[in-house]
Amino acid sequence: MAKDYYRILGVPRSAAAQEIKKAYRKLAMQYHPDRNPGKEKQANEKFKEINEAYGVLGDPKKKKQYDQFGTVGEIGDIFGSRFTRTTFEDLMKDFGGEGLGFSFLDDIFGDRLRGTGFSFRTFGRRGRTKFEAWPGEEINLEEIFGQTRKPHRQDVRYQLSITPKEASQGTRKILTRQGKRLEVKIPSGVKTGKMVKLRNARQITDGVPGDIMIQVIVK
Repeated sequence: MAKDYYRILGVPRSAAAQEIKKAYRKLAMQYHPDRNPGKEKQANEKFKEINEAYGVLGDPKKKKQYDQFGTVGEIGDIFGSRFTRTTFEDLMKDFGGEGLGFSFLDDIFGDRLRGTGFSFRTFGRRGRTKFEAWPGEEINLEEIFGQTRKPHRQDVRYQLSITPKEASQGTRKILTRQGKRLEVKIPSGVKTGKMVKLRNARQITDGVPGDIMIQVIVK
Protein backbone atom coordinates (compact mmCIF):
# COMPACT_ATOMS: atom_id res chain seq x y z
CA MET A 1 0.00 0.00 0.00
CA ALA A 2 1.32 3.46 -0.91
CA LYS A 3 2.39 5.66 1.98
CA ASP A 4 0.09 8.48 3.06
CA TYR A 5 2.51 11.40 2.98
CA TYR A 6 -0.15 13.86 4.12
CA ARG A 7 -0.74 11.78 7.25
CA ILE A 8 3.02 11.55 7.90
CA LEU A 9 3.34 15.34 7.84
CA GLY A 10 0.03 15.82 9.66
CA VAL A 11 -1.52 18.12 7.06
CA PRO A 12 -4.79 17.86 5.07
CA ARG A 13 -4.72 17.09 1.35
CA SER A 14 -5.89 20.65 0.75
CA ALA A 15 -2.79 22.10 2.48
CA ALA A 16 -0.95 24.85 0.62
CA ALA A 17 2.78 24.72 -0.09
CA GLN A 18 3.69 26.98 2.84
CA GLU A 19 1.61 24.90 5.27
CA ILE A 20 3.33 21.71 4.10
CA LYS A 21 6.74 23.34 4.42
CA LYS A 22 5.96 24.63 7.92
CA ALA A 23 4.75 21.19 9.05
CA TYR A 24 7.90 19.53 7.70
CA ARG A 25 10.27 21.94 9.46
CA LYS A 26 8.36 21.60 12.73
CA LEU A 27 8.50 17.79 12.63
CA ALA A 28 12.16 17.77 11.61
CA MET A 29 13.01 19.88 14.66
CA GLN A 30 10.84 17.66 16.86
CA TYR A 31 12.53 14.44 15.74
CA HIS A 32 16.11 15.69 15.77
CA PRO A 33 18.01 12.99 17.75
CA ASP A 34 19.51 15.62 20.08
CA ARG A 35 15.96 16.23 21.29
CA ASN A 36 15.25 12.52 21.73
CA PRO A 37 17.96 11.19 24.05
CA GLY A 38 17.79 7.44 24.40
CA LYS A 39 15.51 7.20 21.38
CA GLU A 40 17.94 8.28 18.67
CA LYS A 41 17.30 5.24 16.45
CA GLN A 42 13.53 5.82 16.41
CA ALA A 43 14.08 9.55 15.83
CA ASN A 44 16.35 8.82 12.85
CA GLU A 45 13.73 6.54 11.30
CA LYS A 46 11.04 9.17 11.79
CA PHE A 47 13.34 11.83 10.31
CA LYS A 48 13.85 9.66 7.21
CA GLU A 49 10.10 9.19 6.89
CA ILE A 50 9.23 12.89 7.07
CA ASN A 51 12.06 13.69 4.62
CA GLU A 52 10.63 11.19 2.15
CA ALA A 53 7.16 12.70 2.59
CA TYR A 54 8.36 16.25 2.06
CA GLY A 55 10.56 15.16 -0.85
CA VAL A 56 7.29 14.37 -2.64
CA LEU A 57 4.79 16.92 -1.28
CA GLY A 58 7.31 19.76 -1.32
CA ASP A 59 7.93 19.41 -5.05
CA PRO A 60 5.00 20.70 -7.17
CA LYS A 61 5.53 18.17 -9.99
CA LYS A 62 5.82 15.14 -7.70
CA LYS A 63 2.90 16.33 -5.56
CA LYS A 64 0.66 16.63 -8.60
CA GLN A 65 1.54 13.09 -9.67
CA TYR A 66 1.05 11.76 -6.14
CA ASP A 67 -2.34 13.48 -5.78
CA GLN A 68 -3.47 12.03 -9.09
CA PHE A 69 -2.09 8.49 -8.91
CA GLY A 70 -1.18 7.96 -5.25
CA THR A 71 2.42 7.23 -6.20
CA VAL A 72 5.39 8.97 -7.83
CA GLY A 73 7.33 5.97 -9.11
CA GLU A 74 10.95 6.85 -8.41
CA ILE A 75 10.78 9.00 -5.27
CA GLY A 76 14.35 10.30 -5.48
CA ASP A 77 15.39 12.39 -2.50
CA ILE A 78 14.97 15.80 -0.92
CA PHE A 79 18.06 17.18 -2.74
CA GLY A 80 16.73 16.40 -6.21
CA SER A 81 14.44 19.43 -6.39
CA ARG A 82 15.32 23.07 -5.86
CA PHE A 83 12.09 23.51 -3.88
CA THR A 84 12.81 20.85 -1.28
CA ARG A 85 16.58 21.41 -1.29
CA THR A 86 16.11 25.07 -0.38
CA THR A 87 13.82 24.10 2.49
CA PHE A 88 16.45 21.66 3.77
CA GLU A 89 19.06 24.42 3.70
CA ASP A 90 16.69 26.54 5.82
CA LEU A 91 16.25 23.58 8.18
CA MET A 92 20.00 23.29 8.70
CA LYS A 93 20.05 26.95 9.67
CA ASP A 94 17.27 26.18 12.17
CA PHE A 95 19.42 23.38 13.61
CA GLY A 96 22.40 25.70 13.92
CA GLY A 97 20.33 28.43 15.54
CA GLU A 98 19.07 25.98 18.19
CA GLY A 99 22.52 24.53 18.82
CA LEU A 100 21.52 21.12 17.40
CA GLY A 101 24.11 18.87 15.78
CA PHE A 102 24.40 17.86 12.12
CA SER A 103 26.43 14.64 12.49
CA PHE A 104 23.41 12.28 12.40
CA LEU A 105 22.75 13.42 8.82
CA ASP A 106 25.88 11.54 7.67
CA ASP A 107 24.13 8.27 8.52
CA ILE A 108 20.80 9.28 6.99
CA PHE A 109 22.27 10.54 3.70
CA GLY A 110 25.35 8.30 3.59
CA ASP A 111 24.65 6.99 0.09
CA ARG A 112 24.33 10.48 -1.35
CA LEU A 113 27.47 11.71 0.43
CA ARG A 114 29.73 8.95 -0.85
CA GLY A 115 32.42 10.39 -3.07
CA THR A 116 31.52 14.04 -2.44
CA GLY A 117 34.20 14.67 0.19
CA PHE A 118 31.56 16.42 2.32
CA SER A 119 30.61 15.48 5.87
CA PHE A 120 27.83 17.03 7.93
CA ARG A 121 29.86 16.00 11.00
CA THR A 122 32.84 18.06 9.81
CA PHE A 123 30.60 20.96 8.88
CA GLY A 124 29.14 21.00 12.39
CA ARG A 125 32.60 21.11 13.98
CA ARG A 126 33.99 24.02 12.00
CA GLY A 127 32.61 26.68 14.32
CA ARG A 128 34.47 25.12 17.25
CA THR A 129 37.91 25.00 15.63
CA LYS A 130 40.66 27.62 15.66
CA PHE A 131 39.77 28.63 12.13
CA GLU A 132 36.20 29.90 12.33
CA ALA A 133 33.94 29.90 9.30
CA TRP A 134 33.21 33.34 7.92
CA PRO A 135 29.96 34.64 9.49
CA GLY A 136 27.00 34.09 7.20
CA GLU A 137 28.71 31.50 4.99
CA GLU A 138 25.99 29.75 2.99
CA ILE A 139 25.37 26.00 2.90
CA ASN A 140 25.41 25.08 -0.78
CA LEU A 141 23.76 21.66 -1.05
CA GLU A 142 23.40 22.02 -4.81
CA GLU A 143 27.17 21.90 -5.09
CA ILE A 144 27.65 19.28 -2.35
CA PHE A 145 25.28 16.77 -3.88
CA GLY A 146 26.34 17.29 -7.47
CA GLN A 147 23.06 18.71 -8.74
CA THR A 148 24.88 20.89 -11.26
CA ARG A 149 26.60 19.35 -14.26
CA LYS A 150 29.64 21.55 -13.92
CA PRO A 151 30.84 22.74 -10.49
CA HIS A 152 30.69 26.51 -10.33
CA ARG A 153 33.48 28.46 -8.73
CA GLN A 154 32.79 29.51 -5.15
CA ASP A 155 35.29 31.02 -2.73
CA VAL A 156 35.06 30.43 1.02
CA ARG A 157 36.32 32.63 3.83
CA TYR A 158 37.81 32.10 7.26
CA GLN A 159 39.08 34.34 10.04
CA LEU A 160 42.44 33.68 11.73
CA SER A 161 43.54 35.30 15.00
CA ILE A 162 47.27 35.84 15.58
CA THR A 163 49.31 37.61 18.25
CA PRO A 164 50.98 41.03 17.78
CA LYS A 165 54.37 39.27 17.84
CA GLU A 166 53.32 36.89 15.06
CA ALA A 167 51.99 39.85 13.08
CA SER A 168 55.27 41.70 13.46
CA GLN A 169 57.56 38.80 12.55
CA GLY A 170 55.31 36.87 10.19
CA THR A 171 54.19 33.31 10.84
CA ARG A 172 52.84 30.11 9.32
CA LYS A 173 49.63 28.36 10.31
CA ILE A 174 47.97 25.13 9.28
CA LEU A 175 44.37 25.16 8.07
CA THR A 176 42.56 21.81 8.02
CA ARG A 177 39.55 21.60 5.72
CA GLN A 178 37.76 18.39 4.70
CA GLY A 179 40.65 16.43 6.23
CA LYS A 180 43.23 18.20 4.01
CA ARG A 181 46.01 20.34 5.55
CA LEU A 182 47.01 23.64 3.96
CA GLU A 183 49.84 25.93 5.00
CA VAL A 184 48.91 29.58 5.47
CA LYS A 185 51.85 32.00 5.23
CA ILE A 186 51.25 35.26 7.09
CA PRO A 187 53.70 38.01 5.99
CA SER A 188 55.51 40.19 8.53
CA GLY A 189 53.95 43.54 9.37
CA VAL A 190 50.41 42.33 8.69
CA LYS A 191 47.54 44.41 10.07
CA THR A 192 44.04 43.43 11.19
CA GLY A 193 41.76 42.99 8.21
CA LYS A 194 44.48 41.83 5.82
CA MET A 195 43.24 39.13 3.44
CA VAL A 196 45.48 36.16 2.59
CA LYS A 197 44.39 34.23 -0.49
CA LEU A 198 45.03 30.53 -1.01
CA ARG A 199 44.53 30.48 -4.74
CA ASN A 200 42.28 27.66 -6.00
CA ALA A 201 42.81 25.80 -2.70
CA ARG A 202 39.27 24.43 -2.78
CA GLN A 203 40.33 22.21 -5.67
CA ILE A 204 42.62 20.49 -3.16
CA THR A 205 40.25 20.37 -0.18
CA ASP A 206 36.83 20.02 -1.82
CA GLY A 207 37.56 18.91 -5.36
CA VAL A 208 35.82 21.99 -6.80
CA PRO A 209 37.11 25.32 -8.14
CA GLY A 210 37.50 28.19 -5.69
CA ASP A 211 39.92 30.19 -3.53
CA ILE A 212 40.14 30.10 0.25
CA MET A 213 40.29 33.64 1.64
CA ILE A 214 41.63 34.19 5.16
CA GLN A 215 41.12 37.44 7.03
CA VAL A 216 43.79 38.05 9.66
CA ILE A 217 42.79 39.42 13.06
CA VAL A 218 45.61 40.71 15.29
CA LYS A 219 44.84 40.50 19.01
